[in-house]
Amino acid sequence: MKIGMVSLGCPKNLVDSEVMLGIIKDKQLEITNNPADAELIIVNTCGFIESAKEESISTILQMAQYKEEGSCKYLIMTGCLGQRYADELFESMPEVDAIVGTDSFTDIGWVIDQVLAGKRVKHLQKLESKNVQTPPRMLTTPDYMAYLKIAEGCDNCCSYCIIPQLRGPYTSRPYDEVMAEARSLAAHGVKELIVVAQDTTRYGEDLTGKLLLPQLLRDLNELEGIEWVRVMYLYPNNFTDDLIAAFAECDKVCKYIDIPLQHASDRLLESMNRYDTRAQVEELLAKLRERIPGITIRTTFIVGFPGETDEDFAELMDFVEKQRFENAGVFQYSQEEGTVAGAMENQIEPEVKENRYHELMALQAGISEEIHQEREDEELDVIVEGFDEENPALAVGRSYHEAPDIDGNIFIENAAELEVGQMVRVRILQGFTYEMVAELVERCCMSQNNR
Repeated sequence: MKIGMVSLGCPKNLVDSEVMLGIIKDKQLEITNNPADAELIIVNTCGFIESAKEESISTILQMAQYKEEGSCKYLIMTGCLGQRYADELFESMPEVDAIVGTDSFTDIGWVIDQVLAGKRVKHLQKLESKNVQTPPRMLTTPDYMAYLKIAEGCDNCCSYCIIPQLRGPYTSRPYDEVMAEARSLAAHGVKELIVVAQDTTRYGEDLTGKLLLPQLLRDLNELEGIEWVRVMYLYPNNFTDDLIAAFAECDKVCKYIDIPLQHASDRLLESMNRYDTRAQVEELLAKLRERIPGITIRTTFIVGFPGETDEDFAELMDFVEKQRFENAGVFQYSQEEGTVAGAMENQIEPEVKENRYHELMALQAGISEEIHQEREDEELDVIVEGFDEENPALAVGRSYHEAPDIDGNIFIENAAELEVGQMVRVRILQGFTYEMVAELVERCCMSQNNR
């Protein structure tokens, strides 16, 4: 039996996919990367916003074609879309043989057995009974990097977000288990650990009553073999002085702050059920830049939230222009059923959302280009991730300033002899909006990697 896996959505979902692949591997089933060869296909879906739902449905239908034209006999849906619409999808998509909820994915071995026995299965558990991910995992990322999920679920209850209903309450993984997996990943050659959760700043609060991320970063910083520790999805309200100190003091912890802010209007922030005001956020940003030399800040914003006026949007534009974020993602508000914001009456017209999106993106593009140009002649340590298809002598990599699959790339000239996963030092020659071009300075492993 050949099993194929398609993983959609965020890195947290990818970790779930890797856990399922590890379970499948332990069952002595063959895993294939080519869906056309698979006899059973699993699609781990995303159901966060409308565009993600559309992608998940489209992928399911694409995979279903292999049941008609290829080797596929069985199709299983896992993840957030299945959790959100299990009853409707089970009825409307007969080509799907099983739907598995977000808290049931570790039962994938049992579900496969049921499907192979000719049963059609809908397997969901109550999200209160949390399933915190544990090894084994089969990594699908390149050998030099891996995601380290430290918690599941979310309690923030932002008014626009469906995640708490799809993933359940915030549940931290036991500290010793997280460290054990990190040591295992390091022993297998991983150089970059990317710490993820729906809200990494809350890690440990439900276990001990204390925020444990600062201590976790200090302990990860001591792991032999790890060169970079990158942290994603940091929330401003729990960004303590102790956490700032951990970022500043730990040489392996990337000076890269991924912090979703969503807006700058206090009125809208309150309506979004966010915990901070613009003044509080500005105070935090100033503190971060003062105490963490070489810092890169990435954030995200929502335009077109219900009730957003021209004045609110102007305030957001002013905020972005003044703060000069290195990287920022912009999303048009997606009206989601089952959310507080989705039921608000003052929804914004699609055309207005579209115009505001392009205006804010244009502003941020100009800022990013200026920052990249300011880095010309700067030397950076870079991890090589591949080579340009048309020019094999042009390597593609990232510095600590760039997260994988989110931010831009650094193209390294005259680099044909480099290897994927190698850490090298480069000099930036030219900066563009989303990319930079560099020349090789030396072929060696990183020592002081954020300097």
